[in-house]
Amino acid sequence: MYMIADAATGLPTLLLTAALVVAVGFWLLVAVGVTTPQAFDSDADLDAWGMGGVPVALALSLLTLFAWLLATGVTVLLDVHVPEGPGAGLLRLPALAGALLAAWRLTRFFVRPLHRLLPDEPGPSR
Repeated sequence: MYMIADAATGLPTLLLTAALVVAVGFWLLVAVGVTTPQAFDSDADLDAWGMGGVPVALALSLLTLFAWLLATGVTVLLDVHVPEGPGAGLLRLPALAGALLAAWRLTRFFVRPLHRLLPDEPGPSR
């Protein structure tokens, strides 16, 4: 457990940890009813990134979650298998970039089925 906490609070994963805390805070505000998941929809369009069709907050929250999980996991694996030294620190940056790329692909994969569950336009009224 110490290794995971150390990996999550170390560089460069700390950036994703902070983003994840912000995302969790946003969803807590949504759960309380202070804001809505569509609060950022007029600000950004994610169709060009292949993540359109769902609220922007949902797509970016999934991206942040997947990137944090992958980056933390890779950092723990690097701590276990790569000896201490400057090489271990230098491997963390490409690992973060790879985690972001893989998280983007995973988010695109999971957003496509959600698009059908969350239509842009409301259905016909009765």
